[in-house]
Amino acid sequence: MSEATNAMKITREMTIEEILSSFPHKSQKIAQEMTNAGLHCVGCGAATWETLEAGMLSHGFSEEDIDALVARLNNILAEKADLSTISMTKRAAEKYSGILEDEGKAGWGLRFGDKAAGCSGFEYVLDYSEKATPDDAVFSSHGVEIHVCKKMVDRLLGSKIDYVDGLNGSGFKISNPNAKGSCGCGKSQSY
Repeated sequence: MSEATNAMKITREMTIEEILSSFPHKSQKIAQEMTNAGLHCVGCGAATWETLEAGMLSHGFSEEDIDALVARLNNILAEKADLSTISMTKRAAEKYSGILEDEGKAGWGLRFGDKAAGCSGFEYVLDYSEKATPDDAVFSSHGVEIHVCKKMVDRLLGSKIDYVDGLNGSGFKISNPNAKGSCGCGKSQSY
């Protein structure tokens, strides 16, 4: 990522598409934050050309709502990535451990990878992993082992897996500093 992109901030005058394409490494978290705020234009191809301000005003949001969302989005951009590991937030690790408990798989790891799919090239894959294979790199975060195929590590190193829970969708979201491009909905990325 260039220094210019690092210094860039999200403004109310930016289009939805511009926001997601300018910050592909954070696109999933940004898209989720916009959706949680009630701005459903993120996945709508017809509305990605609207500015954040126009989209929110046309949906009845106030000036204060716009300022608050812009501040939250810029806080997401300010989060630093640890480029030496692949990690989970505490919330994601607790949620995943609870799922393992419910499924009778306590102690299993998380398989994390990506596959060719989506409109930008790759989509993330999360799955159960009973144990690491010899072809895996193993990372540990908040008591959860994360198994990653060694061939994928370069693309995924620095990724952080979070869990978000909102009225408009819940699930695991990934921030990856290696992503160079993202689709309009923030669900797939290119490297």
